[in-house]
Amino acid sequence: MPRPSSRERLLDAAADVLLAQGAESLTLEAVAQRAGVSKGGLFYHFPTKQALVAGLVGRLTGAFDQALADAGDHPRDILRAYVDATIPARHTTGPAAAPADRVTAALLAAVLVDPAGLAPLRERYAAWQARLTGDGIDPAAATAVRLAVDGWWAARLFGLSEPGPGLHERTRAHLMELIDRACA
Repeated sequence: MPRPSSRERLLDAAADVLLAQGAESLTLEAVAQRAGVSKGGLFYHFPTKQALVAGLVGRLTGAFDQALADAGDHPRDILRAYVDATIPARHTTGPAAAPADRVTAALLAAVLVDPAGLAPLRERYAAWQARLTGDGIDPAAATAVRLAVDGWWAARLFGLSEPGPGLHERTRAHLMELIDRACA
């Protein structure tokens, strides 16, 4: 597996700081220390905290864009890719949940540091919604599934009684069945 770039290491370090110490602890100094680089090395990639947060949000949107781009061309493929990119197939907690937590960290940082930093995410959501409703199934069904998935993601984000083992998998399977039925 290739080593992550310096920029990616810095974004990982920023997410780690957010996860370990909270958004109020997200400082350029803390990120540089966590990544093991000088502040100058950090400034080369991210001259401000807002630039760092924009990088986190950009990585998030890029990952989703790639997941949707990799989806097939059949009706429902994009909606299924959206579910796959948002909700893991199996219930996870602790270190296994880290990828989802890193996405969460990016959004928390964006809201707390610079609410205007969410503008690119809002734009991407509009594009994703258009792709989902144009996926060859009933647009209302596609929107209902997206809203359910986004709500589930928020429950994971805030620890709001998300489904535990067993129910997680059954609920996710139910969403996939809803997608299939909407396509039929």
